[in-house]
Amino acid sequence: MNVSLILIILLVGAFATFLAGDKLASKVALFFGLAAAGCSIVLLNHYNLGENISFIKQWITKPTISFALKADGLSLAMLLLTTVLTPIIIFSSFRNEYKNSKSFYALILFMSFAMAGTFLASDGLLYYIFWELSLIPIYFIALIWGNGNTEERKKAVVKFFIYTLAGSLFMLVAFVYLYQKAGSFLLEDLYKLNLSATEQLWIFLAFFWAYAIKIPLIPFHTWQASVYQKAPTVGTMLLSGIMLKMGLYSVIRWQLPLAPLAAKEYMFLFIGLGLAGVIYGSIVALRQKDLKKLLAYSSLAHVGLIAAGTYTLTLDGLRGAVLQMIAHGFVVVGLFFVAEIIFRRYQTRAIAEMGGIRTQTPKFTSMFLILVLASVALPTTFNFVGEFTVLYSLSQINIWFAILGGSTIILGAYYMLKMFQQAMLGETNSKLFADVTSNEGITLVIIIAVLFFFGMYPKPIIDLITPSLEEILTQINRIN
Repeated sequence: MNVSLILIILLVGAFATFLAGDKLASKVALFFGLAAAGCSIVLLNHYNLGENISFIKQWITKPTISFALKADGLSLAMLLLTTVLTPIIIFSSFRNEYKNSKSFYALILFMSFAMAGTFLASDGLLYYIFWELSLIPIYFIALIWGNGNTEERKKAVVKFFIYTLAGSLFMLVAFVYLYQKAGSFLLEDLYKLNLSATEQLWIFLAFFWAYAIKIPLIPFHTWQASVYQKAPTVGTMLLSGIMLKMGLYSVIRWQLPLAPLAAKEYMFLFIGLGLAGVIYGSIVALRQKDLKKLLAYSSLAHVGLIAAGTYTLTLDGLRGAVLQMIAHGFVVVGLFFVAEIIFRRYQTRAIAEMGGIRTQTPKFTSMFLILVLASVALPTTFNFVGEFTVLYSLSQINIWFAILGGSTIILGAYYMLKMFQQAMLGETNSKLFADVTSNEGITLVIIIAVLFFFGMYPKPIIDLITPSLEEILTQINRIN
């Protein structure tokens, strides 16, 4: 049994969902999503028992390309994030009606397939193929089933597609160059290369262009808020919960180990870019009147801190970044789902048109508040573990980095609690706000349970990812 089974389940699930027809599409998609999640947990158990669950087969002879999937603690953590969030996202959409739903849910599973492949691939060209494949389904999901004015939606989605595609081409050029030097695309062979400082700088920048757009980092973020707003909530969940983690994961897996000299030389610059995102995202979020846009800029601030942690090149920085990636994935999906629940009842995302919801639905208000507090890293929540570890790593580099990074907690608490106050508190709204359904309640409870469980007991994830991160750090600190 190996990790290729996950990809088979998701790919077969995408085709089965499409063939199932519109009436059964959502249920078939959920079945295959749960099957992939269950299989991931079984494979994790095999991995913990010391079994080799990686997969490698020769694919193309000339050039030498292998279908190689690497299953270590880091890739398994990201695989679990993908396969657990996918059925949650599918289940959360059950109350919505989509035209041509068979295509909609098939695209969700296909996107999950591509993202899982990106996290697992250890052959450069295979990784690039999965990276690009993940762009196709989200393009159509946002374009066809998105919100608002059609022309504005097209403009936002096309901009996102062109930006990410252009950045990826620089990464492809870097892989072609590395192949000419190593005669292989395999990650372990690329790690053995002894590149000069100049070569490493160009490789580093080529990868950075692709990853900075995907994450996104300042000033490559201009596509994010509009796409998050225009995409259907399911698409926004996929983008913010999983897809942006592809860029952060790739920094750790590919960029830093392949070009460690450049990473060390320009460490302060790239930490600065991450922290700039923290401050900029937080300040812009303060001024937002649209709930989805506020959450989009909040996400920008959080991923900026994660990126800063990765560029510290310390074990605490990398470990904190991975922990925060997973925590952010769950909390941001929960927050965007809350925005969707409110939209279902009030048909608006304008915060000023909400208010007074608490008196009508205290259960929903309580769950929303828990997610808000988790977002601002309240102790005992998963986000606190990741953010504290990242801030500690920043303090090891420079105490001012930690102070600037910590502003995300202070500013985040201000704009998130202000938003909660305006949206939920105050006098009873004249519009009726129906209490959460069983579907909505189950989705929120699962997310909150994950955030609390790993907030109080993060050891299983820490034990899973630490050996892989130590190996990557050994590669980064090798003598060139």
